[in-house]
Amino acid sequence: MNDYGQRRPIFPNTPPSRNQPTRNPLLQSSEAFNELKFRLHQRLIEELDPSKIENGDSYKAREIVEGAAKALIAAEMPGVVGFSRDELIAAVCDEILGYGPIEPLLQDPSISEVMVNSPDTVYFEKEGRLFLSPIRFRDATHIMRIIERILAPLGRRVDETSPMVDARLPDGSRVNIIIPPVAPKSPAVTIRKFRADKMTMDDLINVGALTHELAEFMRACVQAKLNLIISGGTGSGKTTLLNALSGYIPDTERIVTIEDPTELRLQQAHVVTLEARPPSLEGRGEVTQRDLVRNSLRMRPDRIIVGEVRGPEAFDMMQAMNTGHEGSISTVHANSPRDGLARIENMILMANLDLPSRAIREQIASALHVIVQVSRFSDGSRKVTHISEVSGMEGQVITMQDIFRFEQTGVDSEGRVRGAFRSTGIRPRFAERFESLGIQLAPGIFSGAAA
Repeated sequence: MNDYGQRRPIFPNTPPSRNQPTRNPLLQSSEAFNELKFRLHQRLIEELDPSKIENGDSYKAREIVEGAAKALIAAEMPGVVGFSRDELIAAVCDEILGYGPIEPLLQDPSISEVMVNSPDTVYFEKEGRLFLSPIRFRDATHIMRIIERILAPLGRRVDETSPMVDARLPDGSRVNIIIPPVAPKSPAVTIRKFRADKMTMDDLINVGALTHELAEFMRACVQAKLNLIISGGTGSGKTTLLNALSGYIPDTERIVTIEDPTELRLQQAHVVTLEARPPSLEGRGEVTQRDLVRNSLRMRPDRIIVGEVRGPEAFDMMQAMNTGHEGSISTVHANSPRDGLARIENMILMANLDLPSRAIREQIASALHVIVQVSRFSDGSRKVTHISEVSGMEGQVITMQDIFRFEQTGVDSEGRVRGAFRSTGIRPRFAERFESLGIQLAPGIFSGAAA
């Protein structure tokens, strides 16, 4: 308010509406648009009853905010009309009810990841490629306000004593937040969006991630209850492939999933979902993936699926695979099948069990049957690049052999990766297991021809 007890106008420098064009020229500038949005936001905070928008239905709350915003704009800036007005109202609704400037990115189904590096640097991933967004925050304080909006419903908080948070949003999306002093330039937010639609194996075939023959081979592996590891880098499609593979698990089996955080969406009815829990601010109450793997063994599982092996739970998982809990599937961060085995060995060493390297490798070799390697290519596409059999031990080394490979032949004029999936001509040792279970594969699938 001013010195006479009257409200300051939201847009004090706005000329009369008769002098304005249909589209407000101020909105052509992002700084001016953000200033208008900020002023409107501040006035709406004063005008609105918080109880009406916090405790009610989300659609009703948006109607209330939109109505109040329209009334204020009509009263104090009638020259903002058409698309400009709608854009301003939508932006201020996102500030009050959503995640601020990044809300449109989160609502876009074609965007898979949103990355806020600083107030004026926001990236997003679309079809496997990174793009710089025109979206801007006012300053670091604006980012922190959105961070508080994200964390408040989750019962989590971030501050100087605990400057990092890894959490799951109500819609299943994963969020990572890191703030100063650990991120000295600006708070940073990374949100990996949860896909609303499930990609089936047919969908993966249609986008060129693998062929029908490879899908049939992996179906046989799942149905024969072989133990599989899906290996790949960040964003290579490991969880997507795991979700698709789960469609081959019979509905008659009891499945226990273990994740941190929950991402899997299995299609069977009999699924028990377990999620790790971080320690409280007092350092108590932590439940690790290792705790959950151990507990799952007492839950009469037919299959144990660990969303991602990332620590000492690798030892317990290998133990489970070696003691009758076959058909387990998990993912690991690695750039090749051989690197995947090395990662698992290193994670078992994290359990501090004082086991010799040979004993660890023997356990891995007897527990695992297949490593499926997935990679993201320069054109943003994701493909299965190797399907490898873990065949045993030779001396101190775990032996492996590729059953299928993707052989890249080049890149076309539009930058798309070209290549073919091929069989190496090697027949895996567990092929007899398929036959004994009556699982049929296409004749000549291991012949060495294109798959």
